[in-house]
Amino acid sequence: MDLLELKHVLRKAQTIFDTGEMGAIQDSASHAELMNSLTSRCGPVASGSPPREASISFMAGTILASKVQAFERLIWRISRGTILVRCSDIETLLQDPHTGEDVRKSIFFAFYQGEQLKSRVKKVCDAFRATVFPCPDQPQDIREMSIQIMTRIEDLKTLLGHTQQHRQQVLTASAKNVDSWTVKVRKIKAVYSLMNCFNIDTTQRCFIGEAWCPTQDLERIRMALLRGSEAAECSVPSFITPLKTNDTPPTYHKTNKFTSGFQAIVDTYGVATYREVNPAPFTVITFPFLFGVMFGDAGHGLVMTMMASVLLWKEKVISKQKDMGEIASTIFGGRYIIFLMGLFSIYTGLIYNDVFSRSLNIFGSRWSAQRSVYNLSEDAANNDTTFVFPTFQLDPTNTSSDYIYDNGPYPFGLDPAWQLATNKINFSNSYKMKMSVILGVIHMLFGICLSTFNHTYFKKKINLICEFVPQVIFLSCMFGYLVVLLFYKWIVFTADKSGCTPGLLIGLINMFLLKHQENPVNKDGTECTIYSFYPHQSTVETILVVVAVLCFPWMLFGKPLYNRWHTKVRQCRS
Repeated sequence: MDLLELKHVLRKAQTIFDTGEMGAIQDSASHAELMNSLTSRCGPVASGSPPREASISFMAGTILASKVQAFERLIWRISRGTILVRCSDIETLLQDPHTGEDVRKSIFFAFYQGEQLKSRVKKVCDAFRATVFPCPDQPQDIREMSIQIMTRIEDLKTLLGHTQQHRQQVLTASAKNVDSWTVKVRKIKAVYSLMNCFNIDTTQRCFIGEAWCPTQDLERIRMALLRGSEAAECSVPSFITPLKTNDTPPTYHKTNKFTSGFQAIVDTYGVATYREVNPAPFTVITFPFLFGVMFGDAGHGLVMTMMASVLLWKEKVISKQKDMGEIASTIFGGRYIIFLMGLFSIYTGLIYNDVFSRSLNIFGSRWSAQRSVYNLSEDAANNDTTFVFPTFQLDPTNTSSDYIYDNGPYPFGLDPAWQLATNKINFSNSYKMKMSVILGVIHMLFGICLSTFNHTYFKKKINLICEFVPQVIFLSCMFGYLVVLLFYKWIVFTADKSGCTPGLLIGLINMFLLKHQENPVNKDGTECTIYSFYPHQSTVETILVVVAVLCFPWMLFGKPLYNRWHTKVRQCRS
């Protein structure tokens, strides 16, 4: 940048000399004439003193174009108009080497007389951060210096061109090895990071480190250390020695690409301690199945299955990609989970007969219509021509209805006729809610039963007595009893008795409140079993509630009291 600025300065200086402006200033040799040409404040000149030849010098340089006016104003004030300043803008923009931004600069020439004014001009240039260049005062010298500057600029351009070309070649060749270099650097970094965890033995010849490893991988680790020692040609071979310790080892679950997603879901809720039962294998089935129960749409399940199938098909190609993003990496990591969720959603969607919120009439409806649902009936009550749309409500007990159920059960799932029925929501919600309660209770009971393996393995009989047993009793007395009532209601009560079927929710609330109501009587004198539907129901429910309540102190105080007693016994024996 300095050479470019100097080139413009020399070009402007050559212009000044060629136009004769410098000669005009030099012709004003007398002090009085020079003062008259530079300032309007001219002092009286002695009539008897002869004119003295003036020695005019100049200083040339560059300054930011935005500072030119302030620069000229300050030069005029410090010299009282005795310094002549000529400024000219540089047409092309110059690049600042510090910031890399394009700036506009101007060339200045300051003509002065004497060393005192020279020092003042120098101080002003330093204050404005102007660049001052040495400029000859003869046209021939200026021309020769311009030629030298142009030659240097061309040489630098040639050098920069070759440097840029060489750098491009080096970077192009290096780009081919960036991936391999990255792998090598990461490996070296991992090795040194691991070596920082080791300690140096007393002989200062080897490193000693302690780590946990799976027992089944001991031989593989030993062979890997042996191969590493042979490859590195070490004088002291590496070896591994199992140590006995009382510390609890960390939990390690061996997974593969299929089970890793399910293990990650389980670990988000909590990591099992060492040697405990890992519930991840069971979630391979239970998690996608319960999702399908909640989702229950065969159409959307098919879309999920197809999307996951594409991920499984392109598994090797996608796994080689880097920096897929957090969302894409999560979806790809759970491709097997999405695939199973889609399959179970198709299964439950076919049971619900729900495909994109539509029903499929595969086996033919078991409901027969006595007349078309689209027929309009005349409202004769008002004796006018008002027509009303008939209500499409399915009732298997009403044989005089326009829609009769007479062909036996539907082979698989729900009958498609329920899709158009006005009482569809009441029927389907009741069905799904009861099924969800049954599956939820079974799932909770299965989780409690898994804890027995932990208590048995760790030989903690007190946990079996004070945790497992009361938990199973409490769950069975409350929600297990509800599941039994659900099946009892489905088996005993038919559609003909639907008007007097017991309300399980109200019955469960009354059970907790120990509130027992008498059944009402129908018009025909028969008993309507809304509240009590089997003998000695109130007695059984009271016993179940009392047992469930007793399980709380059993779980809360049983184990602490046992530990306290056991501690006292040990102290007495010692």
